[in-house]
Amino acid sequence: MEIESIVANSALVRAREGGGSKGRSWKWREMLRFPHISQCAELAMSTERDYYSLCVKQPIGKKLFQLFCRSRPNLQTFMSLQDALDAFETKSDKERKDFGISIIQRFLMRQSNQCVSIVLKHEQSCIQSLEVEPCTDVFHACREDLHKHLSGEPFRQYQDSMFFDRFLQWKMVERQPITKQCFRQYRLLGKGGFGEVWACQVRATGMMYACKKLEKTHVKKRRGEAMALNEKQILERLDSRFVVNLVYAYETKHALCMVLTMMSGGDLRFHIYNIGKPGLDRKRVRFYAAEVCCGLIHLHQMSILYRDLKPENILLDDNGHIRISDLGLAVKLSEGSLVRGRVGTLGYMAPEVIGLEHYGMSADWWGLGCLIYEMTAGQPPFRARGEHPKPPEMERRIQKEQEEYGDKFSQNVKNLCSLLLTKDPKERLGCQRSGGREVQYHPFFRKINFRMLEAGLVEAPFKPDPRLVYCSDVQDIEEFSIVKGVTLDHTDSNFYSKFNTGKVPISWQNEIIETGCFGELNIFGPVGSRSPDLDWSQVPVVPKVPKRRLLDRIFRRHNSMDSSDKSRDSLVSNNSYVRSELLSSTL
Repeated sequence: MEIESIVANSALVRAREGGGSKGRSWKWREMLRFPHISQCAELAMSTERDYYSLCVKQPIGKKLFQLFCRSRPNLQTFMSLQDALDAFETKSDKERKDFGISIIQRFLMRQSNQCVSIVLKHEQSCIQSLEVEPCTDVFHACREDLHKHLSGEPFRQYQDSMFFDRFLQWKMVERQPITKQCFRQYRLLGKGGFGEVWACQVRATGMMYACKKLEKTHVKKRRGEAMALNEKQILERLDSRFVVNLVYAYETKHALCMVLTMMSGGDLRFHIYNIGKPGLDRKRVRFYAAEVCCGLIHLHQMSILYRDLKPENILLDDNGHIRISDLGLAVKLSEGSLVRGRVGTLGYMAPEVIGLEHYGMSADWWGLGCLIYEMTAGQPPFRARGEHPKPPEMERRIQKEQEEYGDKFSQNVKNLCSLLLTKDPKERLGCQRSGGREVQYHPFFRKINFRMLEAGLVEAPFKPDPRLVYCSDVQDIEEFSIVKGVTLDHTDSNFYSKFNTGKVPISWQNEIIETGCFGELNIFGPVGSRSPDLDWSQVPVVPKVPKRRLLDRIFRRHNSMDSSDKSRDSLVSNNSYVRSELLSSTL
């Protein structure tokens, strides 16, 4: 390994280990400082007062509404019920029945001192559901009635409280513009069609992400504006644990940047071909296939056809769970409509895609079949490893030839692959009325508890080593070519303004909570009173800064240049020391 890769990998591993509070800038509190509530008046007027948006979907809004309810004695039992219902969803199949009965005895029976009157009518139906099917959504009706009650008078009172005012302050922080100065940049992770992917860290929170940089000149030359904007708009609407999340979207002078979930475990192609013998063991194949299946179902529920399922686009996180990435070729279908076009990677295209037929979600289930086959066999279904057939031959094989199954395939894997790789999309598994659920019901997935899997409560069979970097060495990633003869002008500004939208609310709020910033900053006054920044009667007076004379400004600039030169010399000295230490330890 070259010294450049050693240094880059070491810096990235240290940053990952020091993520969260250790990775924050010393100015992090200033970066996330609340504006005075008087500065939120315009936002308060324009905010749509929708209960589900403000108190259920948005993580910070949900926490603040819960804090408000806990501060009201008449609402505390409602919060205890909500906590119990949330805890019920995390229980294993064996625990659900007993835990469910305890919820009924505590909140749904009149003789209990914690009974919640609005859900008493569901006592018998919940008992029956627990007896017959405890793994279903037993308390769905209770949850609906709970939200219906809370969305009434409690929600109206919340909007007049200091907790809602604090929510407005968080939303003002959320609206602050995003630039490249908000991040530290680490090593190059990979290269795509329009640019590069770099590891980065948010200075304010210490959270690690992957920054996908789309070079503006490349996008314009290849007329990729629609594709780039399509991926960005699809990602910002998604909130799935099986698809990478978009957290920030911003622009620099030369690039459009999407800051996405950091997947430190590398892609499946790397694991299939670069670690041990080609292919993966059966437990890993089953686990990854199950999570990809969940991801496809989530996309299809939003009428999104993925169209680019292949090992390179399936990424592992720190804990060994996967997410689908690279949605540049995805398309949102209107209800009942189909799409037509040769889109994707040839070796993974379905026959109907190659044949220029109209198709729907069937193309994604074909892709899942190709993925399961390749994870099992250590090679794609229609070409041998190292073989590079010409496109016409590849098309012929996909449309006409039957895939072959070797000794690595158990009967269940072979059956699942053959059903997913059925040439006729009308007969293909996953393309019937129940969609992806019929794939989950296949015997190959008998050992997978999909309810627990979708809740993130199943441990992965393989956990990446946090001390390793699962991607190619820096010097092995080809440099991105420079495009000449492309001029960016004011006509591109409209497209850039649609792309440069800053933070994605739900993803950013989750980051604030997960890194502990919410807990440390969300402080109120003593004995449940308003803090000064929430006091409408104490509007801060912004002092006027006197203008400096010309000589003062010149002298100040001269001094700051001297100090910055000294700090830069110090930084170079420290970097040289680090490199020499790494080199000596390597030798």
